Amino acid sequence: MIEIHPLARVSHLADIEDSVRGSRIVVGAHCVIDSFVKIKPAGGLGDLIIGAHSVINAGCVLYTGNGIQMGANVAVAANTTFAPVNHAYHSRSQLIREQGFLPSKGGIVVEDDVWIGANCVILDGAVLRQGCVVGAGAIVRGELPAYTVWAGTPLRQVGARQ
Repeated sequence: MIEIHPLARVSHLADIEDSVRGSRIVVGAHCVIDSFVKIKPAGGLGDLIIGAHSVINAGCVLYTGNGIQMGANVAVAANTTFAPVNHAYHSRSQLIREQGFLPSKGGIVVEDDVWIGANCVILDGAVLRQGCVVGAGAIVRGELPAYTVWAGTPLRQVGARQ
């Protein structure tokens, strides 16, 4: 089920697929979903909720997987991928694509007033607390404290917002 608030702006060049398993995709008031954003229900039953006044810039990919909960006033720069799901791969006697998915690590949570730089990858189990900034090219797979600035390397703290 796709629910787009009447005051949201979704580019006609964005691609939002509806779930065949009942997951919800909710885009809040005054959100902007830019051109060439791909939203795909894949790998789980989680919902994708995007809070009011959030912006998803061009080229971003959001898989619903185990769920993405995004707060208000979140800015996501171009070409960022949200992947709240992991393929199973342990059996050598079976193709990876036939093994399904690993258990959830809790999906992805992005609290209010977060800025995610360009070309980031946000993985299952990531929690980005209020006001944090993720530098371009970063991979996030754990919890980032509130109002912290993170560099483009996995989970390396470089400072705090003043």
